[in-house]
Amino acid sequence: MKTTLNIDDVVFAELKREAARQGRTMSEMVETALRLLLRSQRKRGALPPLPSFHSGGVLVDIADRDALYQAMEGR
Repeated sequence: MKTTLNIDDVVFAELKREAARQGRTMSEMVETALRLLLRSQRKRGALPPLPSFHSGGVLVDIADRDALYQAMEGR
């Protein structure tokens, strides 16, 4: 499929040099890079659940500014 991409000039120049060095087209290089990126995203899978714990309850209502300042300053 043919498409148009906007690529930063510095990245484009590096891509062009690397493609020439490897004797490949820039399209081949971009396609390979995208395949690797997408494959690595699939391998990550679901993140493990975060641990939970009981903190002993709320010490201060953070919506109450005065109570929050009082708790922070140890009054």
